[in-house]
Amino acid sequence: MSRHTIRLLNIGIALSLWLSVSHGHAQSVIKIGGSSTGYPITQAVADQFQTLKKQAVAVTVNISGSGGGFKQFCRGEIDIVNASRPILKNEMEDCKKNNIQFVEIPVAFDALTVAIHPENDWAARMTVTELKKLWEPAAQGKVTHWNHINPAWPAEPVKLFGTSRDSGTYDYFTQAIVGKAKSSRTDFIRSENDTVLMDGVAGEKYGLGFFSFAYYIENQNRVRAVAIDNGNGKGAVMPSVESVEDGGYQPLSRPIFIYVSMQAAEKQEVKEFVEFYLKNAVLLVKQAEFFPLPPRAYRTMLEHFNQKRTGTIFNGAPAVGLTIDELIRREGRLQYENY
Repeated sequence: MSRHTIRLLNIGIALSLWLSVSHGHAQSVIKIGGSSTGYPITQAVADQFQTLKKQAVAVTVNISGSGGGFKQFCRGEIDIVNASRPILKNEMEDCKKNNIQFVEIPVAFDALTVAIHPENDWAARMTVTELKKLWEPAAQGKVTHWNHINPAWPAEPVKLFGTSRDSGTYDYFTQAIVGKAKSSRTDFIRSENDTVLMDGVAGEKYGLGFFSFAYYIENQNRVRAVAIDNGNGKGAVMPSVESVEDGGYQPLSRPIFIYVSMQAAEKQEVKEFVEFYLKNAVLLVKQAEFFPLPPRAYRTMLEHFNQKRTGTIFNGAPAVGLTIDELIRREGRLQYENY
């Protein structure tokens, strides 16, 4: 979703709030921020929830990246954060300093998609090793042309597009491909705006970028997805519903989360919003072009929320290569790292 569209949405929300107050109707507000990847799902939930509540509750959903969202969340500035990665140790410490307890709720899976220009007929399949060779810090100033990755490819300059350092997508991609979060070459075009990245890849024959599967699906007539070979002997795998559900699309298949402040959850409207989210997640996640968890997983997460099971099952570390089944098994063990 473009920054211009997001700005218009936020202006509309602000106008709705002003009209409500000016007409003497007090309106409860739920504040949400964070990941641009998780935005479409949570915004869809917010739209339906506000309609259900007949606009008596306003839900504002803003974008600041997972890292930026956690900063706001751990300062107590927002009630819920969208995240395309688990909360990290330093963020847990920030929350602890401010007495912010949270419930961690996985809501969907995404297939982080590597995309190229439709006329690119040489890199339709890439190995994780080739992607690492292209994106690792040592590539800067050295791996500058396609034939530097593979001698059979064109001697044309590579033009790279990626998300900003505050993005959970950037964290996940660098962890999965390079082996260390936030570790990559820096000579690429970066943006918090997925439209900028999409336009860049679509307009550059020798370009390559990465973004969420949902955004790729919306623009699949403009760019081409790359099949990923992770070296397990099964060959290159395309991002798809089937490859995410069967665990084949690795290591770029990842869970998407919301984190809910337990202080905020004391407010009835926040509690009702989270319950509505989990009870309607299967349908709304599909509508947003993400991959839903099995219905039993949402029932389990609703129990965790109502039982106030705070903390994280990830111990403040990135979660790379996790399948849907593995995530559900972890959640079922209820081994949370509290703080």
